Amino acid sequence: MDFEWYRSFISIYKYRSVSEAARVRLMTQPALSQHLAALEAELGEKLFTRTARKMIPTEKGKELYTQVVPLIEALEETTQKFKMENSLTVPMVKIGTGYEYFRENLARNLNKFPFRVNATFGVASYILELLIEEKLDMIITSQKIPAPGIEYIHYVQEEFVLVAPYHFEEHHYEDKERFEAWLCSQDWLSYGSELPIIRRFWREYFKKRPQMQIKHVLPDLHSILTAIEHGAGISILPNYMLEKSIHNHTVKIIYPEFRVTNELYLAYHIKFRNYPTTIMIIDALKENLQNNIDTI
Repeated sequence: MDFEWYRSFISIYKYRSVSEAARVRLMTQPALSQHLAALEAELGEKLFTRTARKMIPTEKGKELYTQVVPLIEALEETTQKFKMENSLTVPMVKIGTGYEYFRENLARNLNKFPFRVNATFGVASYILELLIEEKLDMIITSQKIPAPGIEYIHYVQEEFVLVAPYHFEEHHYEDKERFEAWLCSQDWLSYGSELPIIRRFWREYFKKRPQMQIKHVLPDLHSILTAIEHGAGISILPNYMLEKSIHNHTVKIIYPEFRVTNELYLAYHIKFRNYPTTIMIIDALKENLQNNIDTI
């Protein structure tokens, strides 16, 4: 009995598709189909009913999945723990997150992690896809996109504030509509044409979508911050990246009472939830978070 037959069976069961299971397992469809056929022949039971669109597990398939999954996970967990305890090298951990968050919050403490880091940067949907394909061990993401076999836990709350050049002149209006109109008349910078954080800010404080014309769309938050420092306009940025610029009097937070929050989550495969590596990454990231708070 080949251990890989069971892993292929579990993948087909989760994704209800031979092609999708083969893609995730980095196998060819014929090879994965052969695993399933061999397992069904060995057990003398049909495990799936094949339709044009998906694989539907039979009652015997459901029963086998329920019994096998805990055993496979326990075996993989034991194997990984054994490898970690007997390895002479520090493990390499593959983490996906946004470039700005990594640069400002993780890069400064890399020497304190009990593992080596192989970092991948990208938007939430991209790093989630890599996580599903097991090309990443964990991701830090602002979006809880539902995905089979993926678990999210809350990590930290970001705070976004209005940022302007240091000598920017603020105007105060008691009338909300006049204040909104004045804000819309300013030169705005955004890192996306969809105005992700700006749109959320507008909905929270003005109960509608923003109507301003964006002057510049830049690919990352640090480019926006640099542009603001040189007088290109205003934007909404996370406060964790402003400390140096505020200290150097190149930018300032305007209307500090207006701010929005953004939740970040850690995501990983449920089947690896109790693995030593998963627990180690979560503990290290939480300790990193505390270190950043202590240095403020």
